[in-house]
Amino acid sequence: MRAILASVTVGAIMLGGCAATPHRLDNAALSRQVADTERAFAHTMAARDQAAFTSYLAAEAVFFSGDKVVRGSKQVAKAWATYFVGPQAPFSWEPQRVEVLGSGTLALSSGPVNDPQGRLIDTFNSIWRLEAPGKWRIVFDKGNQACGPKPVQ
Repeated sequence: MRAILASVTVGAIMLGGCAATPHRLDNAALSRQVADTERAFAHTMAARDQAAFTSYLAAEAVFFSGDKVVRGSKQVAKAWATYFVGPQAPFSWEPQRVEVLGSGTLALSSGPVNDPQGRLIDTFNSIWRLEAPGKWRIVFDKGNQACGPKPVQ
């Protein structure tokens, strides 16, 4: 009887463990998830919603601005506050490429940054980390100033 009870207990524990294991998305689904998150993050600028913008920042976020490095979500939010002044966003961005690690916990998103007239002014590179409870937050952000066409020689 003890052997049967032990077998049933072990089986229940194993099944419970399976039920508790989260379903892991494939890489393409994770890439879409990160791209959607990046678009929602960009929408906070268009909507002029700095509080929503800040909610996408990891506590230890690092943003590069030229030679300046801003560390921490509160400091990034403060540094970006000027971009939320006024009725029109000073720029917009859209993910063009997203790559996710095989572990599904870290991703790179990259794409164009445009001025209000739609002209390319920069390219962004953002690193996103999957944090509990299943929310992607940005940990690194760095832009690269767009270069104009090379003059004909």
